[in-house]
Amino acid sequence: MAGFAEVASQLADVGRFFLARGWVLGTSGNLSAVLARQPLRLAITARGRDKGALEPGHFVQVDEAGSVVSGSGPASDETPLHLAIVAERGAGAVLHSHSVWGTLLSDACAVDGGVRLSGWEMLKGLAGVTTHEHVEWVPVLENSQDYPRLAADLAASLRKHPGCHGVLLRGHGLYAWGRDVDEARRHVEVLEFLFEVEGRRGVPGRGGASWRS
Repeated sequence: MAGFAEVASQLADVGRFFLARGWVLGTSGNLSAVLARQPLRLAITARGRDKGALEPGHFVQVDEAGSVVSGSGPASDETPLHLAIVAERGAGAVLHSHSVWGTLLSDACAVDGGVRLSGWEMLKGLAGVTTHEHVEWVPVLENSQDYPRLAADLAASLRKHPGCHGVLLRGHGLYAWGRDVDEARRHVEVLEFLFEVEGRRGVPGRGGASWRS
């Protein structure tokens, strides 16, 4: 696997790109990638960092329990969620965004338990998807500041929906993952594009359908 410096540089590039798209404003969002599996070592953004100004020193390494084993400062509060996704999906990278459209849809579709995406060519950007007819279900979970409990809820949702490529937290944002940083970034790009398409389609006065139609 790639070394810490290389992974941190990749994730910093992702942070700058996400900020340019308006997906990690303020100090929102967090980014991680697996450095080693046995024992698990995860590079993840330290708490409270501006994602558009990340440097290697703004990342820490944590173990499978989320304890910092290298680096300066505490890890992101949402580290348990990253670890849950790595454990359940075998992901090599996990990226978390806070877009306007994802946040709005997470609230509007919470009553349905998720966002249904189908009929869009962009779906083929998701790993394993070969047709626009694919139905992608993005579960929506209730947000909580009790991160261990939220991580358990997330793990249960991933087991219930083994084909999903991302999960939304209500009023919060998207978690997406991939086998490496590049694939995880692509999945965020695809899902954020589709969230905006669905959101704009449902805006009153645009002649679009309801989010729940």
